[in-house]
Amino acid sequence: MTLADLALATCVWLGFLTVLFAASRWLPGPEQDGRPGPDGARRRYRLNGLAVFVFVLAIVALTTLTGGWSPSLLLRFAWPLFAAANLIALAASLILWLAGRRAGPCRVSSFVTGVEKDPRWLGVDLKLFLYRPSLTALALLNVAFALAQWERHGTVSVGMWLYQAFTFVYVANYFHFERGMLFTWDLLEERFGLALVWGDLVLVPFFYSLPGWYLVDRVEPLPAVVTIALILLYAPGLWMFRGANEQKHRFKLEPQIRIWGRPARTLGGRLLVSGFWGLLRKPNYTGEILMYWAWTLPCGFDSIVPYLPALWLTAFLPHRALRDDRRCREKYGALWTSYCERVRYRMLPFVFCRAAVAFRARRLPAERHGSRSPVNTRRGRQSVPYFNRHSRSSRRNRCNRRSVRKTA
Repeated sequence: MTLADLALATCVWLGFLTVLFAASRWLPGPEQDGRPGPDGARRRYRLNGLAVFVFVLAIVALTTLTGGWSPSLLLRFAWPLFAAANLIALAASLILWLAGRRAGPCRVSSFVTGVEKDPRWLGVDLKLFLYRPSLTALALLNVAFALAQWERHGTVSVGMWLYQAFTFVYVANYFHFERGMLFTWDLLEERFGLALVWGDLVLVPFFYSLPGWYLVDRVEPLPAVVTIALILLYAPGLWMFRGANEQKHRFKLEPQIRIWGRPARTLGGRLLVSGFWGLLRKPNYTGEILMYWAWTLPCGFDSIVPYLPALWLTAFLPHRALRDDRRCREKYGALWTSYCERVRYRMLPFVFCRAAVAFRARRLPAERHGSRSPVNTRRGRQSVPYFNRHSRSSRRNRCNRRSVRKTA
């Protein structure tokens, strides 16, 4: 990699970001208000991500078909593009940090974690915008893998077709459901700094595309049974991932909705316990993990490198689920305790999370001894916490209550 290659890659990245920003600023799209902020005001977002994505794909297809270039060139300049993405992420984060300091003093660590929650420029929400070049770059790199395999081997393998189909549906589905981002923790609470900027510009396009690099030279045919098995792994994952997010989004907009043909059940009108959210506390995380494994397994088992994204997500999302539990416990209090008793499984059905039980026993000693039992909403009476339900004192208390009822 030379300085000339790095300079060219930087110009390509800046041009790419400029085109997407201009399209985000000027292309039409539905507008929707986000959740109210601390001051009660709602920010308005233009949800034209799908139009921007189709616009970029049309430009790439047109220039490729007319012989202007081939997306496979992206692979030849992958290292300069990777280095340029890091430089742009650092520069953008520094600009955001300096801009945030104008509002008041901030710590040096805010360079990484961010200063502002909702920075805007020319009417475009920068946090929502940066998801667009992130996932669009991932989609373009994936297309480059298929074209590179065709140019090298004169064929596109079944494994590559599965990888292309699975990842394209994943990316297109995000843009189709972009409105769901308005109610996510990342958009609502995370501050915009190096952590988010680097993740969008570097981690997503270059790390998540690792399986594609190994599929370029893997042209061995996949058995039909393996192909069917991968489809059967991906389809339920997509159904859970998108279905759960859609149910949650609809509930936040209109609590009086129907899910799976029935009125939505809630706890306190705030927590959804219908559909996927009545089965698992984090069904969207489980679905996303299944999808990542489905498009990684065609790589075979010659190397662990293409499995790093799936392994990382398998480790990261359960940890994030624990973090989400802590946040929800602080936000909802006893209502979250009741929810965890009603929906006992976090990410896998019939796998009860003992860590949550230990956490409750450590954080809520009064409840552990039965003095503050949460309300059982289904029966309308006080219930003994799950982890204390079979203790000796609990059994004795229940027997005493039965005796009192019979005497009465």
